[in-house]
Amino acid sequence: MMRISRTKSLLLLLAVTVLAIGAYFFKRQFLTAKPAEYITATVERMDLEERILASGTLNAHKTVEVGAQVSGQLKKLHVALGNQVKKGQLLAEIDPVLQQNSLLDAEASLENMKAQKRAKLALLHQYELAYKRTKQMTDKDAASQADLESALAQLESTQADMVSLDAQINRARVSVDTATANLQYTRIVAPIDGVVIAIVTEEGQTVVSSQAAPTILKLADLETMTVKTQISEADVIRARPGQTAYFTVLGDTVTRYYGKLRAIEPGPVSSSSSSGTANSAVYYNGLFDVPNTDSRLRVAMTAQVSIVLNSVKQALCIPGSALREKGKNGLYTVKVLVNNIPETRSVGIGMSNNINTQVLEGLKEGEKVIIGDSYSLPPSEKTPSMPPPPRKN
Repeated sequence: MMRISRTKSLLLLLAVTVLAIGAYFFKRQFLTAKPAEYITATVERMDLEERILASGTLNAHKTVEVGAQVSGQLKKLHVALGNQVKKGQLLAEIDPVLQQNSLLDAEASLENMKAQKRAKLALLHQYELAYKRTKQMTDKDAASQADLESALAQLESTQADMVSLDAQINRARVSVDTATANLQYTRIVAPIDGVVIAIVTEEGQTVVSSQAAPTILKLADLETMTVKTQISEADVIRARPGQTAYFTVLGDTVTRYYGKLRAIEPGPVSSSSSSGTANSAVYYNGLFDVPNTDSRLRVAMTAQVSIVLNSVKQALCIPGSALREKGKNGLYTVKVLVNNIPETRSVGIGMSNNINTQVLEGLKEGEKVIIGDSYSLPPSEKTPSMPPPPRKN
């Protein structure tokens, strides 16, 4: 009996000891407060820009649709897609037979008018002499007044015919000039230096220019590209011609192409709405030019555009998330970690790009500002709590 009681005592003592040790470690692990862990950022110098972000499209600085001013079959095309051409270079030829015949007809009409004028000049000279003789005879009473009036009428009528012939000759000359120009238009030449970016009409096709000049091909000056960027109505009031603008393209997000904002179109260019006019997004086109001497940029490329509103070189900066309350004096408070102890400072700030903020006073380069700590972590990111002990039956 004594032996059983002693065994129970030992078991009881062992259970108490285990519970005491467990309670000690539970308190140490879960109930003892841990020191806060701080997330910091270094105060450092960097180039800072305040800018408008937008997307745009690349366009040729100058595009010309080269058309035909006369009708006929496209006999020969002298260029291919992508060819570089110079101003005045022959691009295409239209069958000139119809225009050559028109020119010959106009020249024949002109010669006919000139021949009629020569004949009328001879008749006019005859009527002038007849009038002079009749006048002399009338003065001597050798001819009647009626004969004199008839001679005068013939003379004046012939003089009027001469005026009419001169007008017809001028009209015939215009017809010849028009026919000559139409014949020249069968040879289509480049109006500008550029690159052939599209061929609309192929050899053998017939073009008809009775209503509008049909397009043969398109030329573009690609040595300079114009960026047409859509600026939202929220940002357009801050954009001004003359501001620096640059962009990157999707195929090369590192290289920047710089230019100066040339103009902002006064009217909106597009609006999109998902639920009525009240929620429409309105954009305005901003235009700027960039050189393209190496021909890397192409028409219709998408550009990620930045319009620089303000910039500072090597500004002392901190993340904007480090700023806390703003005081009545215009200064912001920040937490600075000094020897692992948070210290409150008041700082004056300057320009901000919504990520980093320029510090004008209150901090030194290399100091650590607090942007977060373990107390601010959401419950899901903290150490999980000890599960509850099992229920006793």
